[in-house]
Amino acid sequence: MKDPKGNKKNTRSNKYDKERKTVKILTFAVVIAALVVVVLIIMSLFSGGDEPQESTIESSSMIIKDSSESTQSDSQSSESSSESESSESESSESEESEESESESVETNETEPSDDNVSEAYTGDWEPVATEQQGEHTTDFSNGSQDRAEIKKAAAVATGLSESDMIEWWVENGGAEQVVATVSDSSQTKTYRVYLGWVDNQGWQPTKVEQLKENDKQQKNLTAKLFCS
Repeated sequence: MKDPKGNKKNTRSNKYDKERKTVKILTFAVVIAALVVVVLIIMSLFSGGDEPQESTIESSSMIIKDSSESTQSDSQSSESSSESESSESESSESEESEESESESVETNETEPSDDNVSEAYTGDWEPVATEQQGEHTTDFSNGSQDRAEIKKAAAVATGLSESDMIEWWVENGGAEQVVATVSDSSQTKTYRVYLGWVDNQGWQPTKVEQLKENDKQQKNLTAKLFCS
């Protein structure tokens, strides 16, 4: 007969072996899982470390680009400002030159041509340089070369600046002569300027009259109304 006690010992031994194997398997599985997790973490750290570097490079490129564009914009702004200042300087120098020419000319009082004149004087003004050549015929139309040069000569004789001058009327004063009525933009001073043409030299002021009232204002407005 078999020993019941021996069977029990064998059964307990087998059971213990099975449990031990199960524990080993579970432990091995846990170790493997832990290794996998560690590997994944390491891979994640390495792959994540590259991205910030790329981001930093891209960011640096943007900063350099923005800096370059800003420098270019500042340069263009500086050039524009320089051109504007140069233009203003040239305009200012031109106006100062006209005033200087007017002040340097010796003038003499003369008889007024009518009762609307408060002051009349002649002077030794030089002809204003002309761009016209050959035989001359006065062109009274707006925007013509004659009108531009007459305006400049009137500015020299009166001391007004061309940019601050209103031309009210320019009329024929005789053979190669004109009479221009001008004022400053605020219309506080109105002048009647007599000019004569000098061949190959230009328009020369010969006499200036300061008017009490602008006697060509209404005529100017009527002519504009008629033309419109």
